[in-house]
Amino acid sequence: MVKNKKIKKEPFKKYIQWMWRLFFLGILGIGILFGGAALEWYGPMPDLQQLENPRTNLATQIISSDGVILGKYYLDDNRTPITYDELPQNMVQALIATEDERFYDHAGIDWKGTLRAFAYLGKRGGASTITQQLARQIFVGVRSRNKFKAVLQKAQEWVIAVQLEQRYTKNEILSLYLNKYDFGYQADGVRSAAKIFFNKTPQRLSIEESATLVGMLKNSSLYNPIRRPERVKERRNIVFQQMVRNELITEKEKDSLSQLPIRITYTPESHREGLATYFRAYLKEFMDNWIAKNPKPDGTKHSLYRDGLRIFTTIDSRMQAMGESAVEAHMKNLQKEFFKQNSKRANPTAPFLDLRSGEIDTLMERTAYRTERWRKMKLAGIEESEILASFYEKVPMRVFSWQGERDTIMTPMDSIRYYKHFLRASLMSMEPQSGHVKTWVGGFNYKHFQYDQVKQGRRQIGSTFKPFLYATAIDQLKLSPCDSLPDALYCIEPMKHGNMDAWCPKNSGDKYGRTRTLKNALANSVNTVSARIMDLVGPRPVINLARKMGITSNLPAVPSIALGTPDISLFEMVGAYSTFANQGIYVKPVVITRIEDKNGRALFEVVPETQDVLSEEAAYVTVNLLQGVTKAGSGARLRHAGLEKTSYVYEKVITGYPYVFENPIAGKTGTTQNQSDGWFMGMVPNLATGVWVGGEDRAVHFKDIAFGQGATMALPIWAVYMKQLYEDPNLGISLEDFTAPETLTIAIECEELDEEGEVKKSKPKADLDALGF
Repeated sequence: MVKNKKIKKEPFKKYIQWMWRLFFLGILGIGILFGGAALEWYGPMPDLQQLENPRTNLATQIISSDGVILGKYYLDDNRTPITYDELPQNMVQALIATEDERFYDHAGIDWKGTLRAFAYLGKRGGASTITQQLARQIFVGVRSRNKFKAVLQKAQEWVIAVQLEQRYTKNEILSLYLNKYDFGYQADGVRSAAKIFFNKTPQRLSIEESATLVGMLKNSSLYNPIRRPERVKERRNIVFQQMVRNELITEKEKDSLSQLPIRITYTPESHREGLATYFRAYLKEFMDNWIAKNPKPDGTKHSLYRDGLRIFTTIDSRMQAMGESAVEAHMKNLQKEFFKQNSKRANPTAPFLDLRSGEIDTLMERTAYRTERWRKMKLAGIEESEILASFYEKVPMRVFSWQGERDTIMTPMDSIRYYKHFLRASLMSMEPQSGHVKTWVGGFNYKHFQYDQVKQGRRQIGSTFKPFLYATAIDQLKLSPCDSLPDALYCIEPMKHGNMDAWCPKNSGDKYGRTRTLKNALANSVNTVSARIMDLVGPRPVINLARKMGITSNLPAVPSIALGTPDISLFEMVGAYSTFANQGIYVKPVVITRIEDKNGRALFEVVPETQDVLSEEAAYVTVNLLQGVTKAGSGARLRHAGLEKTSYVYEKVITGYPYVFENPIAGKTGTTQNQSDGWFMGMVPNLATGVWVGGEDRAVHFKDIAFGQGATMALPIWAVYMKQLYEDPNLGISLEDFTAPETLTIAIECEELDEEGEVKKSKPKADLDALGF
């Protein structure tokens, strides 16, 4: 009997021994597994410096003067980090409830969750904590499909997770995790995701939007709100269920939220899309030059795409949006009329005028040589004859239209001609007193028209150059706006003022025969009076003044510059005109106020560049002359109303008319030969704005001056833009008069002679404006 009891005890004893052996072997195995990970047996582990400063590519931010991110520079990672304090609490709650309920209770490894995962083989949820997921994202990488390697990777994650918990607070780990995650569609990190999917900052996300992004953390490819909204809705509702489970929302709130559809406002952050695209392209060139000249303290170069720089610009996002809206509204309208006048029946050589067939062929081939298609084929070693032949072969393509992009099939040469039909436009605004550029619209669609017409483009400026001539005469000769000169043909003889031949400019419409004050002559762009003034002062002093006002383009020392024959950029013109509004002081245009590194340390701060150019009196008198343009000259359509009832141009082409501005405005229109370019420069005391409109080639233009003059092509953009600015009083755009000098020795209040020689006071004249004066 005793012997039988002994026999029964021995197997049980062996069973207990084996259990202990397995237990200790398991402990030893786990120790070896994690010890091996720590000792880098399975691959390199991050050192202390890497743990405390994990390497993550950070996009450079372009920040507007009103604190809006205009865009970013990045290559692969469109990532801009945010702090825990910038995260909405509904997102933090949803994240913890869904991904790691015991986040604040563990030290990187959730043992309870791990045991559950082992016991149920992962069928009741995984065991990875937020810290482990972060460790995998930053250091370990994509989980291997090889089960043995996957186990080793898991061990590395555990070790790194514990180390991360020792070096970061819980809140820092949450922000690191959300900053690192790739949501797809170039939405790297939660800030980019909020902008791209909802067009919001993270702080403004609603609870359902936060839950959508948290749901995507499981697998952003599988739970894709653009392609699989129903699946994303199901996942989002699971997040709501987890929030109920953790008593963060009520069952009633969950039921209500679960009924909401997935609402996505897809806003891609592309270099070719979004706000201020032309400005961002210019800014990239500026930054490339700045980076080349300003290395880091260790001698290495800053990276525009990886170092997380912050560029603080002068652009106001609200004004920029209004500028782009004004350009789009008018150009869409103006283009409709241009297409109408350049149908195959109306113009067999459309969109060109004044060119013969052979000249058009030459122009088209020269344009083909400058295309990206030609450049790439040339680099591939293809013969020029073969490249040119390919431009006459039809291919599928997507082209721009004012009704949206459209797919078509045409030859590359036909597409070049198609795009030449589109008139181009640009707008720039600047504060005269600070030099801060507030709006930069280099065109209306950067994706299809990448040539920036603000700074890159230079075009003939027409009569917008005349104020420099008049200002020179006022400053040097003390001429008054009330001084009169005859409006009769006038010639500057040969060999005078650099002229080889006699120069005898004609007026628009060939109309002469009366005496005009300088104010009336400038208001109506009378060329004969400009010729007389040019003969009085000579071209060299006018050029010297223009140079001091920031114009760097070529200005030939000949009298014809009085009529605006030089090619000058809009950027230069706005800077120069601002001198008049700033009491004769030129302030160099500024687009950047400060550059910071990712830690907020200043790398660059702007120092304004100023120069006294004109006396305060001469500047004010010139402004007074320019005010006459908008009261009774080519800019008077800013003031009057009623012509839309009798004029096709006013009814169909001049966008937004009537405007009926009543505040002081100084301005000047400009129209070049054959109506190739239309300009309007307009100023109020604290904002100078210039607009240019024209074809890519000078042969692309309206035939009739009623449609092609600056007052029709460019002025409406200025008017629509300013109307929008004044609708937002927070922008502070002035309605006041220009500041007069304390002492004014030059008379500016003039009496005018009417057509019959009767004396009258200057006032807006809609009838003159209708005739194109």
